[in-house]
Amino acid sequence: MAKLLVKLQRYFRRKPVRFFTLLALYLAAGSLVFLHSGFAGEPTVTGTQRGPGAAEGPGLPYLGVMQLSRGFKAAATMPDGGRRHGPWFKSTSKEPAERAKAGDYGSTRSRALRARSGREKEEDRARYIGCYVDNTRRRTLRGVSFFDYKKMTVFRCQDNCAERGYLYAGLEFGAECYCGHKIQASNASESECNMACKGERSNTCGGVNRLSIYRLELAQESARRYGSAIFRGCFRQPDNVSIALPVSQLMLNMSVDKCVDFCTEKEYPLSALAGTACRCGFPTTLFTLHEREDEQLCAQKCAGEEFESCGTAEYLLVYQTQVQDNRCMDRRFLPTRAKQLVALASFPGAGNTWARHLIELATGFYTGSYYFDGSLYNKGFKGERDHWRSGRTICIKTHESGQKEIESFDSAILLIRNPYKALMAEFNRKYGGHIGFAAHAHWKGKEWPEFVANYAPWWATHTLDWLRYGKKVLVVHFEDLKRDLFVQLQRMVGLLGITACEDRLLCVEGQKDGNFKRSGLRKLEYDPYTPEMRKMISGYIKTVDTALKLRNLSGVPDDYYPR
Repeated sequence: MAKLLVKLQRYFRRKPVRFFTLLALYLAAGSLVFLHSGFAGEPTVTGTQRGPGAAEGPGLPYLGVMQLSRGFKAAATMPDGGRRHGPWFKSTSKEPAERAKAGDYGSTRSRALRARSGREKEEDRARYIGCYVDNTRRRTLRGVSFFDYKKMTVFRCQDNCAERGYLYAGLEFGAECYCGHKIQASNASESECNMACKGERSNTCGGVNRLSIYRLELAQESARRYGSAIFRGCFRQPDNVSIALPVSQLMLNMSVDKCVDFCTEKEYPLSALAGTACRCGFPTTLFTLHEREDEQLCAQKCAGEEFESCGTAEYLLVYQTQVQDNRCMDRRFLPTRAKQLVALASFPGAGNTWARHLIELATGFYTGSYYFDGSLYNKGFKGERDHWRSGRTICIKTHESGQKEIESFDSAILLIRNPYKALMAEFNRKYGGHIGFAAHAHWKGKEWPEFVANYAPWWATHTLDWLRYGKKVLVVHFEDLKRDLFVQLQRMVGLLGITACEDRLLCVEGQKDGNFKRSGLRKLEYDPYTPEMRKMISGYIKTVDTALKLRNLSGVPDDYYPR
């Protein structure tokens, strides 16, 4: 190798013109590559763009042999017209002038309009409240905070605050996220919250000592926490309050923590604040926690904590303590062999494991499985090890969709979930386990488009086959089960031939998550579905919707169709 280099060196010493000619050609080629990459850019996928044919679907014969092609073009390139490039951080009063010079940000007003448009796209997760003053002496949002000076986005901030149970999420300096239950500041001008997010240049993340604040619309559904307690809401005091909440204590220096600690010590799962009175009890038919009131009705300041609400004598502010409600925790095998086999059928990723958890708590009997999953058995699903025909379990999990397999069951609960959510859930399970997540390399690689091409048709055929070959099928939509668990669980238990005890169902509502709920901290910050995927899936949704309606059932929920 050394001899070769010496020969080249001697050659170019004798022929310097050739050396400089080759060097010039090399530099020119490099410049052309650089310019091409600058114009072409990196293909991106956004969550709000859809192709013109997204609402149309492939022509699929109803309840016949579906014309399902496995060919799929994984085209992920989509225009990203809202993307802008510029300096990472600008915090001085010269910012608008510098942007005008750069020529890539436009005026403050136009940027604010674009930011508002971006905020409206976040409506599924949160509602934009406004721009608020913030300073280090008196924080506007007094919960937790975290920072990311490279990758902060509106979604990341909202998701982290929602996961921790807070009602509000605020962004400042383009990179700082603050969470809280209450806004402790005055409004500021919208133009002052005009700083680009570090990881999302097309949106804004507050300004200098200014917070862009969002109210998290999903906060009531998720576990809003005050320390170790879970916020349940504001409720009117029940008529027989001394029976519904049998233990009480007068606390002149009342605070949320004091009442929660008192009820925890007394071993009650509910803590209810009524001004200066702290009450403890269980959810019962006298106090179901189903009729929530406006939280402003409970917004009376605590005597012992300036920034907390403690309810009133008429409206109770209720928290769930860490005490487990044991009224629904006992489970066992059926005392006698079941005469009929009931399937709990679903497409993978549609919430079958969660439904099994709910059914076991509601009935007190183990559920079985057509398969065997050791991880589920180790988590307490003891019926997992039994043969599915043993007759010792209340129902049997299955993802099968063949005629022979379906006709093996006498009746079935058919659980259906939005295919966009179900496919992503199953992809996460396939590559990350029951509560894990697929790596970004899998989402960005060939695995995801191949998975969608193979599994999306199965989502449709699974439902169609159960509707066609099932002997007695109860259709339950996963979304309805989440929204109205009490009513839907009553329907499911009724099919299983068991009289539902209302107090036990109310107990299930407090223990509904179980051990198989994925954290929201690693949700994708982009839409993995291409226009081609959406067009294909929309066709399957329409086919399933038609099949349900022809059987005098309600069709698929509206949110199955992408907006």
